[in-house]
Amino acid sequence: MVPDSVAVGSAVGSAAGDAPGIPTLALQVTNLNLNPNPNPNPNPNPIPPPVIPAYGLALHTTTPHLGLALGDGAGYGRHQTWNLGRDLASQLQHHLGEFLQPQTWQDLAFIAVAQGPGGFTGTRLGMVTARTLAQFLDIPLFAVSTLAALAWQAGPGDGSAIAVCFPARRDQVFGGIYQKMGDDRPPLALVPDSVLTADQWQTQLQTQLRDQDIPLRLLARLPSQDGSSSPDSLGSQAAGAIVANPPEAEAVTAVLAIAQAAWLQGDRPHWSTALPFYGQSPVVTPPSTHP
Repeated sequence: MVPDSVAVGSAVGSAAGDAPGIPTLALQVTNLNLNPNPNPNPNPNPIPPPVIPAYGLALHTTTPHLGLALGDGAGYGRHQTWNLGRDLASQLQHHLGEFLQPQTWQDLAFIAVAQGPGGFTGTRLGMVTARTLAQFLDIPLFAVSTLAALAWQAGPGDGSAIAVCFPARRDQVFGGIYQKMGDDRPPLALVPDSVLTADQWQTQLQTQLRDQDIPLRLLARLPSQDGSSSPDSLGSQAAGAIVANPPEAEAVTAVLAIAQAAWLQGDRPHWSTALPFYGQSPVVTPPSTHP
């Protein structure tokens, strides 16, 4: 019977006779197996190691409503929204810590954040928070367009184009056109997010209808304050579609879903590549009085 571990240092030393100039060799042979017919697989049905869930955390702060979502892409998921108004900055950290439980920060495989367009202060707050967390945890950070998230949430995934817009400041709109090919890949930006006048948005929709041989649907959020922009000015009639009024914070689930689709495709964006899209400067430059 051969032992699993044999110490041969003393035998070599004795064989050398401890002669001057001849070092003593110490050698440890581990797991020595002299079986002429070893079984390469002693257990034909090994128990696979447990699968560690790849949790993702999504933040949506582009409006006074805070949206948080957590999921592992394998059936487990939850989300919650809060109408915080001006308390968004002071309450974000508290709600983050409570919402994450019972998971921990170390359980997260990636973070996703709505990058805008949206309100300047909220968008900046969410992006700074997400970048700080991703840098500290050394995990990927996905920056997801607010418009892309709304398109994902509303789209059937049949390859049709989804035009998304909502009012911006100074009689302009945020607009973008996306194509959703399914739930296993991020939406394709046919027309990237931009800031346009109502007339420019109408022209963009007409161009899409004329040049692309795919169905076009419109998703528009109606103005909620002064009502100065009618649904027609947002392009609803140009697209021949029903105008909807989706709450953006609820789209945090779509932000997470888009990030999970990219994660499963092997995308691992570094936190430093995540940037906000404000679209407009919060500072209004007064008209020049010089001739």
